[in-house]
Amino acid sequence: MPMYQVKPYHGSSLRVELPTCMYRLPNVHRRTRSPAPEAGHVQGASLQALESHQDDILKRLYELRVAVDGLSKMIQTPDADLDVTHIIHAHEPAALSTNALNLNSVLGKDDGALKDIVINANPASPPLSLLVLYRLLCDHYKVLSTVHTHSAVKNVPENLLKCFGEQTQKQPRHEYQLGFTLIWKNVPKTQMKFSVQRMCPIEGEGNIARFLFSLFGQKHNAVTSTLIDSWIDIALFQLKEGSSKEKAAVFRSMNSALGKSPWLVGNELTVADVVLWSVLQQTGGCSAPAPANVQKWMKACENLAPFSTALRLLK
Repeated sequence: MPMYQVKPYHGSSLRVELPTCMYRLPNVHRRTRSPAPEAGHVQGASLQALESHQDDILKRLYELRVAVDGLSKMIQTPDADLDVTHIIHAHEPAALSTNALNLNSVLGKDDGALKDIVINANPASPPLSLLVLYRLLCDHYKVLSTVHTHSAVKNVPENLLKCFGEQTQKQPRHEYQLGFTLIWKNVPKTQMKFSVQRMCPIEGEGNIARFLFSLFGQKHNAVTSTLIDSWIDIALFQLKEGSSKEKAAVFRSMNSALGKSPWLVGNELTVADVVLWSVLQQTGGCSAPAPANVQKWMKACENLAPFSTALRLLK
């Protein structure tokens, strides 16, 4: 028998519905959307503005990429402690149709990055031939030139700091074909670095001059190439470092060769003319006056703008 009973307070017919879920939400799939007027036009304008902004960002990122790529070629050389930048100067090329192909064939393709040549030179003995070749390169390519001073060098003459001339215009780095960076540094021999990953430094003014002149794309047969190399070696070892007797022998050989052709090797200017002329200007020749053919040849060189411009650096 139960302790107590409670009478029921509702009838037996009452049903209580218990919830089958915690909470309910309206069904959004049953709604019919009515687009606002001119919504498509507003959305298209916003999308166009966003795409334009994205293009600007991508362009700036590309410029930063090629700038960093060019700087990395200098930083990965033993010249990481640069402290002064003096000049960035650009030259317009005379013709660009076929020269770019020659440049890629020598330096290789680099996915749009600027091909930057870095040269370390001692201000006590400026490489005059390389400055002449730089001017010649400016006649063939769109060159971005830069002059730096190494932190170990205290005094550099003003004319050497402005050896590439005054700054005339600024353009994005990727619009140039060739970078030419000159670093005045206390080095025993002039050094050149192009690709940090694919080549070791080139040392010696004559070797660098050979490399730079190859960028013009000129082709010579074996005999002519041998004569050019021979004249370069004569200039650097006999004319620059030899005795007075050796220098006199060089003048005789030059006078004989120039009696047969206007330039040392044939009827066209070659790197041999550039290097020999530069060495003569730096050493002052020999004690005796130069032979007639040599004097005529030197005047012909100085009548060319790249030579006369480089000659002013010695004054």
